[in-house]
Amino acid sequence: MRVRNSLKSAKTRDKNCRVVRRRGRVYVINKTNPRFKARQG
Repeated sequence: MRVRNSLKSAKTRDKNCRVVRRRGRVYVINKTNPRFKARQG
């Protein structure tokens, strides 16, 4: 899980990336390739 200032670059790295809001934080999750996980804030 990477913590980033902006998720724009993390979102576009793979076509299966989804941007999800949980508990006031923004996450990028990827079911098929979990090493693309990222968090903002």
